[in-house]
Amino acid sequence: MTEANDSISIQNVSRRELSDLVRTQLQMLLEAGDLQAAKAILVPVQPADIADAIEGLPEKMHALAFRLLSKDEAIEVYEHLDYSIQELLIEELRSQEIRDIVDKMSPDDRARLFDELPAKVVNRLLEQLSPSEREFTSQLLGYESGTAGRIMTPELISLKENFTIAQALERIRRLANASEMIYYLYITNEARRLTGMLSLRDLVTSQPEQKVSDMMTRDVVYVYTDTDQEEVARLIQRYDFLAVPVVDREQRLVGIVTVDDVIDILQEETTEDIYALGGGVQSGGDNYFQTGLLTVARKRVVWLLVLLVTNTITGTIIKSQEDILSQVVVLTAFIPLLTGTGGNVGAQSSTVVIRGMNTEEIRSMGSLQVIGREAIAGALLGTMLGAIATVWAYFLQNNLSVAIAVGTSLVAISILASISGSALPFLFRLLRLDPALMSAPFITTAVDVAGVLIYFNLARIILRI
Repeated sequence: MTEANDSISIQNVSRRELSDLVRTQLQMLLEAGDLQAAKAILVPVQPADIADAIEGLPEKMHALAFRLLSKDEAIEVYEHLDYSIQELLIEELRSQEIRDIVDKMSPDDRARLFDELPAKVVNRLLEQLSPSEREFTSQLLGYESGTAGRIMTPELISLKENFTIAQALERIRRLANASEMIYYLYITNEARRLTGMLSLRDLVTSQPEQKVSDMMTRDVVYVYTDTDQEEVARLIQRYDFLAVPVVDREQRLVGIVTVDDVIDILQEETTEDIYALGGGVQSGGDNYFQTGLLTVARKRVVWLLVLLVTNTITGTIIKSQEDILSQVVVLTAFIPLLTGTGGNVGAQSSTVVIRGMNTEEIRSMGSLQVIGREAIAGALLGTMLGAIATVWAYFLQNNLSVAIAVGTSLVAISILASISGSALPFLFRLLRLDPALMSAPFITTAVDVAGVLIYFNLARIILRI
């Protein structure tokens, strides 16, 4: 297959199909030992797609495929690779190759990589970095994980207030290649304190003799080095920024967080919340499908053991109701229906509340207002489901009292589940715990216990037992 044909074959496919196509062709050529053809098919492909293709190759081919890339392209591709693949390449490539790649990475990407590597490897790589890059990386690693300081890049262009527009343009031309972003230009005074901002558009449309201080915007949105990364992401999303400046406690400009970093943050935080909602199946920083099965089992079994122990309480409650069950055995048949429905209603309430917390959609509402709203929703759902359950129970058992007990219990359980599902996340946040830990399995189990108690007590009242 010629290089021209390869280019044609990858022009009319989606990005996902492109990665799969490149991976298939790349693997076939590497297995055949045709390195020149393998190198040729990577020429028209974007670095992110090359990274996807390399990740899909057998482990023994990762380093071989990576060595086909030019030095500049290898740096870009490396930043897109999964951390596990990056670590593998560090072990397999020669020391000089790795030093050149890691030294040219963006400081924020390099810091995130070092977070995933063993301390011994990090120390070795730090020693091999150039003095300036070592200083940048050490600075970022010195900030607490999950803060603006840890994810920012110190590679930016700052201007002084007394610069003319001509001087500012000359400085940008000189430093543009060393900066990650030049669309926003941040202005500092002699003490390096952030005093304003100027867009590149305003700069190039101004007269050369004008002063930067006359053109800049003094009302600047910024974050501190210890600002939580989720708050940084919300600010960039709210104001549609491409970047936000980061300052220390003395208001000195120390870096910027760019929108590509925010996308990574949002993915990381969303993954973490989804794993938490699933009962802590995995930590957000790990690739679940590349983690050993023993590790996976160890992380998942903790929550399952907690739920197993909690569910024994439900069994104990049922056992304590032997007198009523011996008289009306049919009550047992509806326990799964009631507990399952209650758990689902509670999980729905917790999901919308946690989502509202993360997006700040419920910021204008008080916690009691949110809980009250969900209680009403639970009552409406319970009424609709209870009416259906009453008819269905009567149709199955031809016993009106049992049918009414089932329907009434379903209304009460739905209200309880909605209140619990909406209130517990607020309680967790008050205790400074992650509301996402109020996961669906936890709420389901809690509602099971309370639901069984409600069911049997209402049944005793209605059936007069």
